[in-house]
Amino acid sequence: MRIRTLTALTGALTLSLVAGCAQGGAGASSANTVTYWLWDANQLPAYQACAKGFEKENPGLNVKITQLGWSDYWTKLTAGFIAGTQPDVFTDHIQNFGQFADLKVLEPLDDLGIESSDYQPGLADNWIGKDGHRYGAPKDWDTVALFYNDTMAKDAGLTAEQLNDLSWNPEDGGTFEKAIARLTVDNKGRRGDEPGFDKNNVKVYGLATNGGGFGDGQTQWSTFTASAGWNYLDKPRWGTKYQYDSKVFQSVVKWYFGLAKKGYLAPLSDYNIQSNQANTQVAAGKAAAAFDGAWMLSTYAGFKGRDIRTALTPVGPTGKRATMMNGLADSITKASRNKDGARKWVAYLASDKCQTVVGRYAVVFPATEAGTRAAVAAYEKKGLDVSAFTEPVADKRAFRTFSYPIASYSADMTALMAPAMEDIYGGGAPVSSLDETNDQINRILAQ
Repeated sequence: MRIRTLTALTGALTLSLVAGCAQGGAGASSANTVTYWLWDANQLPAYQACAKGFEKENPGLNVKITQLGWSDYWTKLTAGFIAGTQPDVFTDHIQNFGQFADLKVLEPLDDLGIESSDYQPGLADNWIGKDGHRYGAPKDWDTVALFYNDTMAKDAGLTAEQLNDLSWNPEDGGTFEKAIARLTVDNKGRRGDEPGFDKNNVKVYGLATNGGGFGDGQTQWSTFTASAGWNYLDKPRWGTKYQYDSKVFQSVVKWYFGLAKKGYLAPLSDYNIQSNQANTQVAAGKAAAAFDGAWMLSTYAGFKGRDIRTALTPVGPTGKRATMMNGLADSITKASRNKDGARKWVAYLASDKCQTVVGRYAVVFPATEAGTRAAVAAYEKKGLDVSAFTEPVADKRAFRTFSYPIASYSADMTALMAPAMEDIYGGGAPVSSLDETNDQINRILAQ
């Protein structure tokens, strides 16, 4: 799973000793072993299969895979950079890439022959640092769609065709808000669009909450801000100024969190990063729909007694739908003991040989086109329709896909934006308070 919490990157990784002291090796790594870390337990079997294929092609080289939960993963990785116990290779997230690249704890991968055209658009380019060097080999990708309880939708009189044809605007919410209101039911059975609806006593929320969204809003507000034409930074990659002070951004955030005030969106108090994420709310029947990522497909499909379907993100004021297209990568640590073996392993991970194997496990969309095709076929074999996730990648005329904000001091940005967004969502702070937060972030970025 790719749930996210604030990591310890800001404090620990800003220590100057990171680059200087992380020379002690990578735990069990040796001339015959490549150590590899990942966080997703669902993907572990697929990469164990890749490791077998790699070891067969590289006699004498072994891959030791360690899987850690999301929070432990980044804490131990950060500590490992300082203590010299980091792995040779690890699954990297674009959220942390800027910080890692700035601190020079990553090994350049320019010699691996990674070509942008070999992967889904944009995935390879995102892992090139400000210095022009590559620090990540494309691994997979994901987009965001609307998961919904089909039984609840039918009870509300909403068809799949209607849910795939929604539009929104920050003034009145459009047909999207009408649908979410219709899906909302209070404790006396009245819907959000019916007279007497009690927003203070809601039995089923139309839309589940995934929290305040930090500074990226991947599964919260990003589809709306992007389809309104807003950008995180002044440049697509390595921008110099964040734009959370934009009137467009603030108007969208005001409308989106305003859905909670109307009783349609579950309140922030309902959200818990560990035990009550959006998928948990849908599984429990407390919410009818939720924006979530492709990596959650198998999770939603596994809810007993729930017929969960997916719909496209709604059309925004720009006339386009929008979704974040995130892509993970594999990176080599600068202090790796076995750089030659690590390079061979990363090259293999980024190849069709491994990515088609991963695709057949139907847990993620691999970065290569062959890997993606293998995943789509595997999902279809399971009876899962994944078109809400693949259409945005295939149809650039109707969809806008965009990346996580890629900039230096990313952990500092997250540390400032997380409480700021929660103050607006749950604390009643005005959206104009983001002006000051934006100034603070940009002062840090200007260092």
